[in-house]
Amino acid sequence: MSQHRPQPDPFDHDLCVHIFTASAAMVGVCLTVIGIIRVVIALRKADLFVDDLLVADAMLYLLACLLSYWALRTRSIRRNHRLERIADAAFLIALTLTAINAGSIALAISVA
Repeated sequence: MSQHRPQPDPFDHDLCVHIFTASAAMVGVCLTVIGIIRVVIALRKADLFVDDLLVADAMLYLLACLLSYWALRTRSIRRNHRLERIADAAFLIALTLTAINAGSIALAISVA
């Protein structure tokens, strides 16, 4: 008798890969924008809270990236799905925070 092992859904695997690559790229984007904001702060001699939000955003993207990498490397299908769901949630929260950050940056530029 052969045991039937459930095969991972290829769509799920692709989702994990997409979360991994997109969140890794967004960490770099957040770090770049933090650097640009710090230059603007130094030139204008005014402190903005946006750079602090971007740090939190970068940490959420990093969390999503690490969780999706862990999901890709795990052998357990159940653990893979659990990690993938958590990585997906972290990515969506970070994406929402990115939109809030963009609005905050636009507001800070228009007010100043």
